[in-house]
Amino acid sequence: MNTTPQPDPKDRPARLTVGVVGAGRVGPALAAALQLAGHRPVAVSAVSDTSRRRAAQLLPDVPVLPPAEVLQRSDLVLLTVPDDALPDLVAGLADTGSVRPGQLLVHTSGRYGAQVLDPALRAGALPLALHPAMTFTGTPVDVQRLAGCSFGVTAPEELRLAAEALVIEMGGEPEWIAEENRPLYHAALALGANHLVTLVAQSLELLRAAGVAAPDRMLGPLLGAALDNALRSGDAALTGPVARGDAGTVAAHVTELRRHAPQTVAGYLAMARATADRALAHGLLKPELAEDLLGVLADGTDGTDGTDGTEGDAR
Repeated sequence: MNTTPQPDPKDRPARLTVGVVGAGRVGPALAAALQLAGHRPVAVSAVSDTSRRRAAQLLPDVPVLPPAEVLQRSDLVLLTVPDDALPDLVAGLADTGSVRPGQLLVHTSGRYGAQVLDPALRAGALPLALHPAMTFTGTPVDVQRLAGCSFGVTAPEELRLAAEALVIEMGGEPEWIAEENRPLYHAALALGANHLVTLVAQSLELLRAAGVAAPDRMLGPLLGAALDNALRSGDAALTGPVARGDAGTVAAHVTELRRHAPQTVAGYLAMARATADRALAHGLLKPELAEDLLGVLADGTDGTDGTDGTEGDAR
């Protein structure tokens, strides 16, 4: 449920024509959400067959046009391209005269704030950085997931109300992020969400190797409870052999991983060391047990367990 105070009607953006430059997983979903709020998608740029199909599914009857024509038709333009491509795209659009004075330019990069849009600002555009803290599939379910989704918002102070109003209209919750904090903000989200996918995928593979017929069914309740506990209690939710100081169990884990999935050892050791540090700092791991545990974790990287310390090396 959206608990953010609704802006005064005079602060809400007028009904806008909306264009999308970059029909990846994010842009069409945001445009579809804006359409539900009464705005009108009028153009989208898409290059690959996949992006064209995605645009057709989420924005039916919206024409696919070159980026310059998308800007020509749109009051509000969503620049939804990969982070590394964004600065050159903005510079190119500004240099070619595609940007119109008074046009809202919205990028969805987590890494960048509003300053990456400075070339467009100098051309008279109104720059907004609205990053949805959500993972996208490129399907209609993404529009539903925007309900209650936090957005990292960065914009000039005079555009703050307009930026927050757009987020609320998409069903989201605006969270103001200072320009200088955008990289740290984005690193935090990547650490939590992107690495979680890798950890879960590795866990599924190991369970299959151990003979579990339905690893997803086994992991679902466990991971759901762990996530809920972590969000509620932070480090107090730490459990398992590392937090308990069970050095023998951790050593057995490392041995089995080296035998069956050596590509997972480095990640296991790194996360175990980080977990041990946090458990120690919060009084969960007893200092007298930590010494043996940290010794096991160190042995896992220096070859004293019978390897040459080069797991994953194909020599």
